[in-house]
Amino acid sequence: MQIKSAVFVTSARGIADCPAWDRPEFAFIGRSNVGKSSMINLLSNKDSLAKVSATPGKTRLLNFFLMNDTWSLVDLPGYGFAKAAKHEKFDFNESAGDYLEQRENLRRVFVLIDSRHPPQRIDVDFTVWLGGTGRPFSLVFTKVDKQSDAKTEANIALFQETLARSLVLSPEVLTSSVKTRDGRQQILRAISHSLGA
Repeated sequence: MQIKSAVFVTSARGIADCPAWDRPEFAFIGRSNVGKSSMINLLSNKDSLAKVSATPGKTRLLNFFLMNDTWSLVDLPGYGFAKAAKHEKFDFNESAGDYLEQRENLRRVFVLIDSRHPPQRIDVDFTVWLGGTGRPFSLVFTKVDKQSDAKTEANIALFQETLARSLVLSPEVLTSSVKTRDGRQQILRAISHSLGA
């Protein structure tokens, strides 16, 4: 797939503010510091299409980008743990949850996971929740340039093994590196497949 045009369209506070169009949408979500905006820029071939912040959790809105005038990438707020009193509370943006559960235009969700770590409870919990929505989704293990292939493969295998305890079907697994551009074509191919192209 060739990306000929990529433009920012709008930011939405919630599902009621999402664009009133029939464009197929592909959402990107992950932990607050996993690099969703950098991934949007990689896929679009534009370094500054999505704003990349040094502060994790900066994205609080649903950001829509129109690609090739026909379909959209959606940068969703990240999830994380918020310190609440003496315990950690799972912090997941309510508008992102509503979008994932209710948005009719949504074709596929790409869950970004840092490949350098063994399975993190927050990623597993979110992925299991997403599996319960019935939405098609893929796992994208990021930052594979920062370690050996063997380490990446071991962490992915552990994650799949952990997920298998809660999910009946195994999601598609992709790997990527914004730095080396690895995985870009595979992700675009997955999008193209979902579009029926």
